[in-house]
Amino acid sequence: MNPKERIEELVKIINEANYNYYVLDNPTITDLEFDSYLRELENLEKKYPEYILLDSPTKRVGGEVIDKFQKVTHKIPLLSISDVFNEDEVKEFDNRIKKMGVNPEYVCELKIDGLAVSLQYEKGILVRGATRGDGVVGEDITHNVKTIKAIPLKLNREIDIEVRGEIYMDKKTLEKINKEREEEGLPLLQNVRNAAAGSVRQLDSKVAAKRNLNNFIYHLPNPLDYGITKHSDALKFMQDLGFKINPANRLVKNIDEALAFIQEYIEIRDSLPYEIDGVVIKVNDINEQRELGNTAKYPRWVVAYKFPHNDVLTKLQDIIFTVGRTGQITPNAVLDPVLVMGSTITRATLHNEDFVNNLGLMIGDTVIVHKAGDVIPEVKGAVMERRTGAEKPFKMISECPICHTKLIKKEGQVDYFCPNDLCPARGIEGLIHFASRDAMNIDGLGDEIIEDFYNEGFLKSITDFYHLKDYEDDILLLEGFGRKSFDNMINAIENSKENSLEKLLFGLGINGVGSKTAKLLAEYYGNIDNLMNATVDELLQIKDIGDILAQSIYDYFQNNRNLIDKLKMLDINMEYLGVKKKVSEYITNKKFVMTGSISFMTRDEIKALIEEYSGTFADSVSKKTDVVIVGDAPGSKYDKARELNITIWNEEMFKNIVEKLDK
Repeated sequence: MNPKERIEELVKIINEANYNYYVLDNPTITDLEFDSYLRELENLEKKYPEYILLDSPTKRVGGEVIDKFQKVTHKIPLLSISDVFNEDEVKEFDNRIKKMGVNPEYVCELKIDGLAVSLQYEKGILVRGATRGDGVVGEDITHNVKTIKAIPLKLNREIDIEVRGEIYMDKKTLEKINKEREEEGLPLLQNVRNAAAGSVRQLDSKVAAKRNLNNFIYHLPNPLDYGITKHSDALKFMQDLGFKINPANRLVKNIDEALAFIQEYIEIRDSLPYEIDGVVIKVNDINEQRELGNTAKYPRWVVAYKFPHNDVLTKLQDIIFTVGRTGQITPNAVLDPVLVMGSTITRATLHNEDFVNNLGLMIGDTVIVHKAGDVIPEVKGAVMERRTGAEKPFKMISECPICHTKLIKKEGQVDYFCPNDLCPARGIEGLIHFASRDAMNIDGLGDEIIEDFYNEGFLKSITDFYHLKDYEDDILLLEGFGRKSFDNMINAIENSKENSLEKLLFGLGINGVGSKTAKLLAEYYGNIDNLMNATVDELLQIKDIGDILAQSIYDYFQNNRNLIDKLKMLDINMEYLGVKKKVSEYITNKKFVMTGSISFMTRDEIKALIEEYSGTFADSVSKKTDVVIVGDAPGSKYDKARELNITIWNEEMFKNIVEKLDK
């Protein structure tokens, strides 16, 4: 074989290997083979430079240095996408489209946190890569784009085409780079977006080459020129040309299915190997896109649902202490008001003394606040470099802040407790808990109203809720109460009598029994009498109930039989009203985790199925996980499952099991 033919053969082998590895995530040759082929190609190109091909993989190693970035005018403007931040705004987007006479299906895609790029090909050869810029004029970054292995230098067809996508950096790549920079005493890269943007704007392409950047292509600006009338078909067309398309996209029939897609990825986005900051929803039909048109700034046929920023900074003004229904003392952060994920936060729990001390918090600190699980406000730590010296140290109290009884701390526990059973704070908190949404769900009885009723003497124990109607005249005299609000409250109280048993069990405030355990007990025993007669040993036979919890449940019912009898006399339901769970050897008493997407069921449907058969659905893989269900585009959970040798069900296996369940 002559040198020219061998160069052509090596280019083909290496480019195919790069495509399989970086685009399909399916390596076909070993690293040793790859390195051997690349060295051979480099040596041949040095000896025979006249045979170097335009799509040679050696062009990816970097080395080109430019003096400055040239301006590039986009033939078709790269318009920005309008953002929405909640479910109502997503539905408003859908309504606006329908008002224009379009009843669309949508394509949902992940919004990658990176840098937008336009790629231009002539006869299938990459000739230009450019940034978005202001949407009309961008910057030529071709020398850096060529270093990104997921971007083809040559397409599978000799075609003139422009495509658009996102250059990004994987999370693990950023961790690796920052570890190296830390060892070298260099400042760390702040996040994947800044790292990707900074890398492609280097004048020396060797820097970009070392950053191991990645790419997804998601847009064909002129699909009708290629006879394509659906965006979903455009994605397939670009994939067939050799571009890397994010498989985590979905064609949906309506906006409710789009919202389900959003919720699915809100739950699993932390497990993805790359950062996403939202979900893009596009009208699928290209002709409908053209009909809808653009505003001066945005296309009308697409919207980006943005995940709200989770971490924010604010001032820790004070630490105050509250008393829970069990007497537990909890320190709480008093914060300067700050917007976190769509809601204004002024308070956050600090859990216990050890939590505060471990974070090293001082009153007056600038602190990092986020919502744990996207729901509960939590302080993550202090920004030490912002301390001025005026901060005050934290000191745990020794007396109950309400009744001033000396606090106790049991051996081996981290929490302090007020031992006074008659402490007013404990009584009020217990009443608030009983009426709460997840417990008896008595609408119209908020925290302040319950506290007022307690102070007025109307409410002292949970049975008193069902006698509030006897105080009609007194309550109607209170500020804010009229006939309608009183009647609504009494109706809500009467309706609570019909709740299923798990609501009552949670509302009773049994130490250690949350809503999940309450439902578990209700399903297992069926009625309150069976549960009250259960021994500690019998309770221990239930999965997830340990020694301490079993003893707590047993002790509660031994000490509160009189209360249960009173509740029975008030005609409060004591039976479990739900459907008794089914049993399956494949699912019952097993813990499941899901990664990727399954074509025939949504994540919520899979979770409901597992719970229907008394299985547990979790978000993260651990040694206690029994099965990991792996669908299309799995994340790091798949790797961890393999590492821990956990049973893996692919889509076909899972489908077979579902079909067996139906029988």
